[in-house]
Amino acid sequence: MAHVILGLLLLRPMSLYDLIRAFESGVSLFYSASSGSIKRALDGLREHGRIEVGHVGARGRKVYRVTESGRAAFHEWMTGDMASGDTETAILSRLFFLGLAAPAERRRIVSRMEALITADLARLQQVADGFDRAEVPDELAEVAAYQRVTLDYGIASHVFALEWVRSHVMDERTSSLLPCRPQ
Repeated sequence: MAHVILGLLLLRPMSLYDLIRAFESGVSLFYSASSGSIKRALDGLREHGRIEVGHVGARGRKVYRVTESGRAAFHEWMTGDMASGDTETAILSRLFFLGLAAPAERRRIVSRMEALITADLARLQQVADGFDRAEVPDELAEVAAYQRVTLDYGIASHVFALEWVRSHVMDERTSSLLPCRPQ
């Protein structure tokens, strides 16, 4: 969450209230956060020197801005390796802020997105292969059937994500980024 907050603050300085509204109006589509978790993340970012209070606004409202250390941390997160686990959140949070990355770095970031989806898809397909070879006791057949359907959903969503990144973000023929045009 800290990196998402840094990204939002790189767009413009914001108060806690502004950040909560920013999460509610867009970021919550791929990243869920409560006002308490946003406040804790802000406190942590301040403790680590990633953000500072730019000024105190009306009614004592603190408006936060990113420090150079915060810019460096955000850049490292954007361009660094993406951890497997919550692939959708890892990808969508970076895609949301891809316009903040230098144009020369965007291709590498998107390639890492594609690699993460591909690796996770391969792991899911291996799980499916093992699942299909497993002998299931009769009394667990219905449980196993729903587990397999759940696994199928995960595979299908990763296939979709891979196709979507390739068709909406990168040009498969040239492996270059497609121009981004607001809809």
